[in-house]
Amino acid sequence: MPGREMLSEKKPSRNLAIELARVTEAAALSAARFMGRDDKEGADQASVDAMRMMLNTVDMNGVVIIGEGEKDEAPMLYNGELLGTGILPDMDIAVDPIDGTTPLAKGRDNSIATVALAPRGTMFDPGPFVYMDKIAVGPLCRGVIDIEKPVAENLQAIAKAQGKRQEDITVVMLDRPRNQDLMDQARACGARIRLITDGDVAGALMTAWPDSGIDVLLGIGGTPEGVLAACAIRAMGGEIQGKLFARNDEELKRGQEMGYNFEQVLTMDDLVSSDDVFFAATGITDGELLDGVKYQPHGARTDSLVVRGLTGTVRQIRAVHSFEKLEKVSGIQY
Repeated sequence: MPGREMLSEKKPSRNLAIELARVTEAAALSAARFMGRDDKEGADQASVDAMRMMLNTVDMNGVVIIGEGEKDEAPMLYNGELLGTGILPDMDIAVDPIDGTTPLAKGRDNSIATVALAPRGTMFDPGPFVYMDKIAVGPLCRGVIDIEKPVAENLQAIAKAQGKRQEDITVVMLDRPRNQDLMDQARACGARIRLITDGDVAGALMTAWPDSGIDVLLGIGGTPEGVLAACAIRAMGGEIQGKLFARNDEELKRGQEMGYNFEQVLTMDDLVSSDDVFFAATGITDGELLDGVKYQPHGARTDSLVVRGLTGTVRQIRAVHSFEKLEKVSGIQY
């Protein structure tokens, strides 16, 4: 009988991404009731409870690398939390039960539920450092970007790779004062800009989704979101680069003392070093990437994106759910 160490190195033979779709569907269905209610805490609680319950049904020995902080911040899915049934394979987990909590609370677009898995030890652990400068593109532009180059050079390279004029390139970025210089540079190039208020996992994924109309994500956003996006973009054939961003001198000093290099360019291999990744996202509110939850008599419809890295297969799953039957087997009040 092979030992646990040998078995843990074996790549998963089943498509865990399909199982993750059930996780994000449950989170989205639970959170969608809070659309426009201006209750971020209630939405987070509902989504987390559903996600935790469903992740614990997945046959894996999972540990949360990208979560919502340390254990004392529970009931969030916290860093270091063990999830799954406890059997092999050993997996790292990245979660964002609601990417775009504010848009959901305000009844706006582009709120999604997301989760990613990768073999144990292959996900970048950002520790307490929550901001990252990022650039992300789709498959046609893989290998042509460089986060350390000026915006104009990157946009020129992206336009050339896609056979477009630079004026036809659409940039998505978070609408934050910290991104103002990048906005000004992109505008000076004549590029179109799509500003989003939250949810830069969805923003990054749009670059690799052919029908989204988005060519590149630029700007400083969340580090956890960067790792989540890297799992999906790697599987979808695109590219993402990042650099940790210190909000002040104290944070920079703390990071350096902990061994983090804020000047290092984090490539996809740094953010997630395995091709054996799994990712799922389900729309909570409508967006360019996915439709939100649509309520029907006795149930609801969901729209999900499911990605497996080994095969590069990207599935869009539209599911119809019966609340009466779901509540009997899950215990979740939808």
